[in-house]
Amino acid sequence: MHTQVGIVGAGPAGLLLSHLLHLQNIESIVIENCSRAYVERRVRAGVLEQGSVNLLMQNGLGERMQREGLQHHGIELRFDNKSHRINFDELTGGKGITVYGQQEIVIDLIAARLAAGGEILFEVDEVSLHNLEDANPYIEFQHDGEQTRISCDFIIGCDGFHGISRPSIPVESLKIFERSYPFSWLGILVEAPPSSEELIYASSPDGFALHSMRSTTVTRNYIQCSPDDVIDQWSDDKIWHELHRRLEIIDGWQLKEGKVLEKGITPMRSFVCETMQYGKLFLAGDAAHIVPPTGAKGMNLAISDVNFLSLALTEWYLDSKDQKLTNYSEDCLRRVWRGEHFSWWMTSMLHRFPEQDGFQQKLQTAELNYVCNSAAASASLAENYVGYHF
Repeated sequence: MHTQVGIVGAGPAGLLLSHLLHLQNIESIVIENCSRAYVERRVRAGVLEQGSVNLLMQNGLGERMQREGLQHHGIELRFDNKSHRINFDELTGGKGITVYGQQEIVIDLIAARLAAGGEILFEVDEVSLHNLEDANPYIEFQHDGEQTRISCDFIIGCDGFHGISRPSIPVESLKIFERSYPFSWLGILVEAPPSSEELIYASSPDGFALHSMRSTTVTRNYIQCSPDDVIDQWSDDKIWHELHRRLEIIDGWQLKEGKVLEKGITPMRSFVCETMQYGKLFLAGDAAHIVPPTGAKGMNLAISDVNFLSLALTEWYLDSKDQKLTNYSEDCLRRVWRGEHFSWWMTSMLHRFPEQDGFQQKLQTAELNYVCNSAAASASLAENYVGYHF
């Protein structure tokens, strides 16, 4: 098999890149180790910045998102038994966010690629990347019990933090920065309407909590927990008890319960591989960087990466220029590090750290009060949340 661009990973990054290249008449094949049903059900991020929404709309992917996505114009911060709303409309000149689940974007992208005759190979095994520094790189894998090879001009790794793409780069060529946090997030997907019109970030004496939503009938709730916890330690009753304690810290507000559809624990980490290009291999999305979910940046950074990459590959194929390809890492990393800082800042401000003393807790409260009562600080949070563009 041969194609111009071989893409590893059928998440939002890989599928969106394939779609954007198709619009420029550039061929690609996407391979994915999971089944189509699995990737279309996989619940992950759900907050889209204004720029991400605009990109999807401009490229014919926004019809269902506009119909079913939830447009938000602010978020709520809760601490010290009080609440404060960060008004995006007032602070950013009318920009907002759209809540539309990652799995919904994947469903839309798969449908668009298949309708256009795009090739996506699901349930592949034993993927390996070869000749990355050569003019003729190729991907080998097992598919339907047969050994298969795709030769291509470029290989794009969109296969996530645990994928094969980044480990295919020699260790001595990798430039990595990382930080692990001393807590995790326990999340539940719930069959219940939202208890609020907007996301609620709560900092309580018992730890952080978040009330979010995926639709008008499904909500997503999180609580801070120990990184050593396992999900079997947390019954539904125990989870609901903690959510009520941490979120119901203002008078007159109640969290709506419902059937728990899914639950799991996610470790918190910051990770950046600045080696986003090596020979003919380019990394995008979680394959190159991970952010704590507190800042809602993960999927948006992946979308930004593949937008840069689609422009670079279009310039290479249509104009025989390589400047954008050469500058790919540098161009992406400006936004990546901005997103990393914002996510780290939100995480540090809202979570309880082990062995945190009274002095540190007072500092967090002082920062939250400043953010909520200073127009400049509120505007900075809002600008970063809806998407800061260089």
